[in-house]
Amino acid sequence: MSFKKILILVAPLLLLSFVTPQEVFSQESANCLICHSAMKGRLKTAAGVLMELNVDTDRFQASVHGFLSCTDCHLRFSDNPHSSPDARVPSELLSISSEISSKYPVDPVAAAACDSCHEVIYQKVLGSVHGRNITVKNQTDGALCLDCHGSPHYITPVKDVNSPVGRRLQAETCGRCHGDKELNEKYNLEENVMESYEESFHARKLHLGHTGVPLCSSCHNAHDIKSKDDPDSPVFGKNRLETCGKCHEGANEKFIPAITHKPAGPIPYYTEKLLIVLTMGVFAFIVLHVIAEALSDIRDAIFRKKEGSE
Repeated sequence: MSFKKILILVAPLLLLSFVTPQEVFSQESANCLICHSAMKGRLKTAAGVLMELNVDTDRFQASVHGFLSCTDCHLRFSDNPHSSPDARVPSELLSISSEISSKYPVDPVAAAACDSCHEVIYQKVLGSVHGRNITVKNQTDGALCLDCHGSPHYITPVKDVNSPVGRRLQAETCGRCHGDKELNEKYNLEENVMESYEESFHARKLHLGHTGVPLCSSCHNAHDIKSKDDPDSPVFGKNRLETCGKCHEGANEKFIPAITHKPAGPIPYYTEKLLIVLTMGVFAFIVLHVIAEALSDIRDAIFRKKEGSE
């Protein structure tokens, strides 16, 4: 058969593959969503934990996980999701799930399943100050994947404007914990971290739409976050020279103390207030001067009109 004849036979099939809608998620997920897209509210488990039942089909389909099957993460479930857990869970994930079970009492295997696709990143998170707070100290308020990225069913790309870890919302996401007074006191963290950031030059440029301004992760890293007292932390001691130098070429030891979350001392604080008062005073003087000038012109016009009528 000639190449031309083969092309004539194959071309319609190729065209059909482009115009035919592709299945966005697996048939297994579609079966699960028949029920879970219709369910509303939460279910309280035997352990007293509230479990969200509803999954929005459209949002799941549009998420970065929309192509996955439900059992890619919920490994304990099968075609009959309410059957007894089977033994299909790899030992590595079972080990991780036991470490994070205090954080995810309902389905720790599903939370550990992130390691299946994001192994390198997940291991960094577990070794970070956030992860060790869960795995070593068994605390439930330590941050793990879902605390930053949101529901696993609706995760959006980092570049998405609505991503909680993207450029627009990242500081707000970090601020949910680092702006919490109780957590700061519990873990002896620096107070007013978010307030100092909002007052910083970086945050002000971010709010103005600058696309190159550093975010929280630019200085502290995103997944393998270390305590500021850890020698491996990018904000520990002289490590800040390299960290600041990524944006500020030639940054030296006199430069880096200016980048800090510590509250400003009395001199810069009152200097700023004085400059604000002076600036407002100048504008107030200009406005009053313009008003006085306008009133003077009106008065002169009235007097000239009276003199003309006489």
